[in-house]
Amino acid sequence: MIFARVAELMSFTRAADSLGIQKGRVSTVIRELEREVGATLLHRTTRSVQLTEDGRAFYSRARDLLADAQDMQSMFASNGAPLRGRLRVDMPTELARTVVIPALPQFLKANPELELELSSTDRRVDLVQEGFDCVIRLGPILDDTLIARSLGRLRMMNAASPHYLATYGTPQTLDDLLRQGHQMIHYTPTFGARLMGWEYPEGEGYGSLALPGVMQVNSVQTYHAAGLAGIGLIQAGYLALAHHIRNGDLVEVLPDLRPEPLPASLVVAHRRNLSQRVRAFMSWIEGVLKPYLDEPV
Repeated sequence: MIFARVAELMSFTRAADSLGIQKGRVSTVIRELEREVGATLLHRTTRSVQLTEDGRAFYSRARDLLADAQDMQSMFASNGAPLRGRLRVDMPTELARTVVIPALPQFLKANPELELELSSTDRRVDLVQEGFDCVIRLGPILDDTLIARSLGRLRMMNAASPHYLATYGTPQTLDDLLRQGHQMIHYTPTFGARLMGWEYPEGEGYGSLALPGVMQVNSVQTYHAAGLAGIGLIQAGYLALAHHIRNGDLVEVLPDLRPEPLPASLVVAHRRNLSQRVRAFMSWIEGVLKPYLDEPV
């Protein structure tokens, strides 16, 4: 606990003050710990304290152990007790920006002692190597060593800006997409990869129409921005487009021919059980996302 507090505050004095102990006691504990592990964990100067490479590795493991200890204590806590300790979560950037962040004050107010670390990225993080307690994934779960809890299916939409539709017309059918000369914006995480066409329901599955693409982008935010700018048609999740549809910056087109919904899942590493913090977060996030998701199939 003392080492973790020094690592977090980068100061022996501030760590001692926060723990209510003497600074000399902090120094003694750190020296003894370094002697026991046989490695220097902290670089000390007259002005600062910094973790060494060994110190960073030790600190990461120490935080996990402290979190596990807090979970064990919470097993015997009364229901409704505030959450304590660290919760490290990752989710797609647009999901965090448009839906989760606006709703977070309520969750944090109910759990003031929770240390939330929220990562938002559109890459697939490594839960174990990067120390995430849980992640929200949109799309299929490709790693069968992970444990996934289905949250539902994210509704998808076809959309374009009013300016774009004034130029090309509003399509009513798939044939209109070709006849009116429509263009789509292609999203691809990796340039040079095979591009997907315009997705639409076909029979019991989904087909793809080879619609011309005016540009390619590798960022979800840029993809939405290009649609808002009137550069082309886009297909994206309802949660990201809903407020643009409401304020008239985008218009839904072909509502009867929406793309396949994306599965939304809360994922934890196979080596961990669901801690009380993760269970509480999962219950909360289910309520936050419910307006944007269809029931799982």
